[in-house]
Amino acid sequence: MNKNLIIPCLFFPVILFICLCLGRYPIYSGHVAGLVLSSLGIKSQLFDAPQDMMMIFWNIRVPRVILSILIGAGISTAGAVFQALFRNPLAAPDILGVTAGSGFGAALAIMFLTPAAFVIQANAFVFGTMAVTLAYILASMSRDSSPSVLVISGIVISAIFQAGLSFIMYMANPYDQLAQIVFWTMGSFNTASWIKVQGTAPVLLPGILLMVVFSWRLNIMTQGEEDAMSMGIHVKRWRIFYVLVSTLMVACSVAAVGNVAWIGLIVPHIARFLAGSEHRRLIPMTAVLGGLFLMIMDSVARSVMLSEIPISIVTSIFGAPFLGYLVVTAGKTRGAA
Repeated sequence: MNKNLIIPCLFFPVILFICLCLGRYPIYSGHVAGLVLSSLGIKSQLFDAPQDMMMIFWNIRVPRVILSILIGAGISTAGAVFQALFRNPLAAPDILGVTAGSGFGAALAIMFLTPAAFVIQANAFVFGTMAVTLAYILASMSRDSSPSVLVISGIVISAIFQAGLSFIMYMANPYDQLAQIVFWTMGSFNTASWIKVQGTAPVLLPGILLMVVFSWRLNIMTQGEEDAMSMGIHVKRWRIFYVLVSTLMVACSVAAVGNVAWIGLIVPHIARFLAGSEHRRLIPMTAVLGGLFLMIMDSVARSVMLSEIPISIVTSIFGAPFLGYLVVTAGKTRGAA
């Protein structure tokens, strides 16, 4: 096991316990311990919790924390994979248009179909995967097969879907539909439930596992296409595999909670700072830190004010300055060397 991964794993249960206590309805640490023990069949009068607290804990707080961990790990892992595939430290999970496509699909459902959560999520997932498919089709029309062509195609498709989203927002009812679309694009875990956990886990957990298992190929692919092909790696085939799995993880995450900004860009840099650039260490570290980071950010979003703050606002406030700090620190380190 990677030694650098031991410390985050040790902190994980402690932070998890704290996040389960935090919220607009605070649950004391003793009650959390009692609720967990009671689920294991251990009854204690000392930690006996009220019935309403038990309902909030198991039906709202626990699925919300689990969902934030899953989505944080999934989006962060996808970010690390995209940065390796495109050999670009600024590559993010939405580089191929999946976020713009999902936003357009959700807005389309809110505007013309129904505000039902399931329909919005399904439409967002379909259009997110459609955006990446269109980017691949556009890139395949070029004679140049370099990753930069795929990135440019993603920018084109993303701009088209973003324009579509802007048009829908312009046409939407400002007193109802527009507010719902804007709130969805900023992301929130306020609709977290066991149904969403059951809907995202079968996509995110296998996706993260596949990226961990095949992370060693990313080390070869980052060296360039010619070097990878000389070592027997079918670059195009594996690039499609990595992009497909990562896109499904991001599309599933965005469909469940809306847009979650910065995390797919920031967390891989933090993981690289701690674990190095070797992807067999980097990918597991990214997944663990991503789950920790988003769990903490969601706890902040639902605790600091009476009304909940959209998750993308919180991740941007904390994430962007930290990325700037890493850039400055890295520059000073290189200068000293």
